[in-house]
Amino acid sequence: MSNGSLAYHEALELHELVAMESNMLITLKNEVGNVPDQELKNLYGATIKVMQRYLKDLLVFFPKAPTRMEDAQRARQEAGYYAGNILIQVKTLIRTYAIAITETATPVLRRTLVNQLNGLIDLHAQIFSYMSKNGLYSAFDMKKLIDNDVKNAQKAIDMKY
Repeated sequence: MSNGSLAYHEALELHELVAMESNMLITLKNEVGNVPDQELKNLYGATIKVMQRYLKDLLVFFPKAPTRMEDAQRARQEAGYYAGNILIQVKTLIRTYAIAITETATPVLRRTLVNQLNGLIDLHAQIFSYMSKNGLYSAFDMKKLIDNDVKNAQKAIDMKY
């Protein structure tokens, strides 16, 4: 039964969405100037506008997320963006590999995909470990996760393109 607050699993999924969309929005804004085709450039612009609107819509839910009360702040390094970007990309690959494995009928291809999936899972752990060790991903502190998501989403929304 909901009391107007988000459940932890909802807050974590919201965190994943906002983190991914913020990184994607930053990437789109960095790339749009290099797109040679005007119709495609217009699609980039439309995508940027949609993603900005979606981020704004999602940010209103963060005040309803459960948080721990500690308010200790650590300076974030620029490396956080880059590490977060590859973490999201590897996580997406892991999900894509898992789906591909369920569609594979050829045993040797399935074994290859499973081996590669396991390698990606190990790589994900290494990236996560780096981020955790360097204070770039506070996986066990919901307030820090949300504060970082809000900061990155606002940066992505405010970024000029």
